[in-house]
Amino acid sequence: MERLLQNLKINVHEKLYVKDPESSDLGKRIVENSIILIGELGFEEFTFKKLGIHIGSNESSIYRYFENKHKLLLYLTSWYWGWMEYRLVFSTAALNDSKQKLQRALEVVTQVIQEDSNFSHINEVVLSKIIISEYSKSYLTKEVDAENKEGYFLIYKRLVTRLREIIHDVNPSYPYPASLASTVLEGTLHQHFLKEHFTSITDCDDTISPTDYFTHLVYNTLNLK
Repeated sequence: MERLLQNLKINVHEKLYVKDPESSDLGKRIVENSIILIGELGFEEFTFKKLGIHIGSNESSIYRYFENKHKLLLYLTSWYWGWMEYRLVFSTAALNDSKQKLQRALEVVTQVIQEDSNFSHINEVVLSKIIISEYSKSYLTKEVDAENKEGYFLIYKRLVTRLREIIHDVNPSYPYPASLASTVLEGTLHQHFLKEHFTSITDCDDTISPTDYFTHLVYNTLNLK
């Protein structure tokens, strides 16, 4: 099983890159170091020129993999949601009890991220912080409808659907499972952000986690005990 997981590849929409960064050492270095730089600088200050200097390569070599930094952000966010989907499926596959499956699913999508040794060139801890701070910039654009039609957000929507199905299995009579699922995923990012930056407007802190909050919210919404 360990060897199987080491060979696992998160598939990202092919239109998000010019050349698959997973296909070469340079591509993997571009992804690895873009996460580091965006984590340090923020997305607005991040440029391909700075990335090229950081990895000791020409800026033009980065454009051979990604058309622009918006496509790179879409790639990174898609990879993250694909990784989250793999963790969700892997963690719940052996569970037959629908309530246990829901509890585990909520833990997976809301907890603080730990680094995954199966993907050595990607620091999931730093990437998760980028998702918390920068994910909305990938879709709050004028091009969102066109990009959605191209399938750029398919992995994220598929993750929402998986969570929706778990919610539905627990309480088939609940009329808003998709809305609740998407609220959990988006709300998790927001609560982690508030916990880090706006502590006065969240109850999440060192003792109360977003997992605690969303477990309480979902269980009460679905009338579970």
